[in-house]
Amino acid sequence: MSTAKIIVAPDSFKEALDAAGVAAAMSAGVRDALPTAEILEFPVADGGEGTAVAMTRALGGELHAVTVTGPLGAPVTARYGLVPAGAGRPVTAVVELAEAAGIHLVDPADRDIRAAGTAGVGEIMAQALDDGARHIIVGLGGSVTTDGGLGLLAALGLVAVDTAGTPVSRDAAGLIRAADLQDRGMDPRWREVQVTVAGDVDNPLCGPQGAAAVFGPQKGASPADVRELDAALSRWAGILATATGQDAATVRTTPGAGAAGGVGAALATVFGASLRSGAELLLDLVDFTAACRDADLVLTGEGRIDAQTGHGKAPARVAAAAHAATGGAAGGVPVIAVGGAVTADAATLVPGLFTDIVTVGDPARPVAENLARTATDLRVTVARRMSVFSHCQRR
Repeated sequence: MSTAKIIVAPDSFKEALDAAGVAAAMSAGVRDALPTAEILEFPVADGGEGTAVAMTRALGGELHAVTVTGPLGAPVTARYGLVPAGAGRPVTAVVELAEAAGIHLVDPADRDIRAAGTAGVGEIMAQALDDGARHIIVGLGGSVTTDGGLGLLAALGLVAVDTAGTPVSRDAAGLIRAADLQDRGMDPRWREVQVTVAGDVDNPLCGPQGAAAVFGPQKGASPADVRELDAALSRWAGILATATGQDAATVRTTPGAGAAGGVGAALATVFGASLRSGAELLLDLVDFTAACRDADLVLTGEGRIDAQTGHGKAPARVAAAAHAATGGAAGGVPVIAVGGAVTADAATLVPGLFTDIVTVGDPARPVAENLARTATDLRVTVARRMSVFSHCQRR
């Protein structure tokens, strides 16, 4: 194993480390056990936190900062990427929803599902348009919002109004009251812009697997809130469909439309955005499959590994790319997933996706302590697992 080639391709561990930090800690663990191993790091973002940084670096662009409206109305500083034109590619911007409407921006005690909105995301997009971008990649993930993208559209001049024609608030409370969508000054330059959604889930807009039902509770929604918001998103699908001449049923059921509390639906209908896996898009940009062809092992992971991991999350995309590089479904290069928390139902992902799933941290410790110790625990856990892997390879 002295010449082992190890690929390290994790997503972020939310509220603890970004993807680059996780990759660095995992690599340190590999070196502790296998000092001479060749290690290639591919920090992965699936549309959530870290997407702007990861994709901008992969494309050779630069990060910029702008002050925009945060999820609850207070200003926040948000980063976005800008990539110069070249090789047949127009000026490209990478906008990360989590920078302006991320769950990490709001303390758990302050989360208010009705008051949270995505106006700041639209403000970043407007800045990117002024910067000359004609292709905008919008990373959807890690949101604290369930406004169907209403706030984003309002910031760009496409305003939702109530039955009296009065603009509603740019949040989920406004979504509940919305009856129509009116163009009140949308920039005509948007007709020249290609928008690509880099999403982290394939959930539809509405229903039992929709934005409100699946993700609303972690954003502060009560069961009653979930029911009201799901009904509001269903009506919103009709409003979007009417405004854009599309089919409401299709808007409600399109995979990925429920990403980021329904922003996927807004971007797909209004901008004709293609909905892609954020992780898959990034892996394509760095030619990840080629890197895996002669690898001995791939390490991936995210903060929480559960059954949802299989629905477009970064570790699943990493595993699929690794298997494709070595001839098929889970029979090629081993892929080990590392999670800050691993639920019982995650076992269904093995061996379909992963060779093994490893838990980091101590469930008996307080959550805050586990979060603070994430880098150290990752290093120790990976080193221990690599020692086992090395022993098995020598047999």
